[in-house]
Amino acid sequence: MTDDLDDVTTEAGATGASSGRRLRLVIAAAVALLLVLGTGVAVGRLTSSAPVVPGTNSVEAGFARDMQVHHEQAVEMSFAIRDRSTSDDVRTIAYDIAATQSQQAGQMYAWLEVWGVPQAPSQPVMTWMTQPTLDGQLAGHDHGGGGVSGGGGVSGSPAPSHVPGEPMPGLATSEQMAELRAADGVDAERLFLTLMIDHHLGGIEMAEAVLARSDDPQVDAFASGMIMTQQSDVDAMRAMLALRD
Repeated sequence: MTDDLDDVTTEAGATGASSGRRLRLVIAAAVALLLVLGTGVAVGRLTSSAPVVPGTNSVEAGFARDMQVHHEQAVEMSFAIRDRSTSDDVRTIAYDIAATQSQQAGQMYAWLEVWGVPQAPSQPVMTWMTQPTLDGQLAGHDHGGGGVSGGGGVSGSPAPSHVPGEPMPGLATSEQMAELRAADGVDAERLFLTLMIDHHLGGIEMAEAVLARSDDPQVDAFASGMIMTQQSDVDAMRAMLALRD
């Protein structure tokens, strides 16, 4: 009986030792796998290229500075008409434009802060719009050469360009702004819709221009979304204007 117990004890010990070895092998394999994965991640981080930050004279920085100014006038125009109109459709779209473009102006301000470049330009306004496009083309100084989407022209159309220092596309003059503030009722609504349609089309032209010149994913996504939103606004405002003719 004692021999039998010894045999059982020996077998149990052997089985336990074998199980222990298997467990240690599993743990060792898991640790090795984690080490390999960790090394791969570390190597990947070391070998991957750092993101390129736009410089102070870059297309992206120029667009962010000038579009802030462009948006600020749209907000001013929107608040002006809300004080001079009782029409629900006009007041609603004016509120939407003011809210959207205030948020977008703040977003572009934040870009410049993150990029570590000054908010104030060191070049005449719209200089960035004269830089070559991604395909190496230099657009002429004619306005409205649009049709740009995704970084290139459509059907051979040149990317929008501009003369540095000249007023931004679609920007209302000081006289037009004074006229809007002096108008009232339907006259104010007509003037607002006319000015804002031109203002939006100018903003779209600028967004198309940056798409043709920048491959920054953040800026390109912003410009593409802006084009869609403002084109939708233009369609709605044209319909409102037709009702007031």
